[in-house]
Amino acid sequence: MVTIKKRMVACPNCSKLSEFAPSNAFRPFCSERCKLIDLGLWASEQYAIPENAKHDDLSNENANDFSSH
Repeated sequence: MVTIKKRMVACPNCSKLSEFAPSNAFRPFCSERCKLIDLGLWASEQYAIPENAKHDDLSNENANDFSSH
């Protein structure tokens, strides 16, 4: 018989260990509270995905492309 080992991960918010499985509706978080705290941080822009400074889609050269729309 094969024993399935539970995969435990640390909650990104509080570091409490929780099972990473379909039975945990809040995964990778340990609870709905931690999930909502994280969502609130994204919504308040305390988290941000860094912008690539070398690539500027709306540089002055391209600004005229959008002026007629």
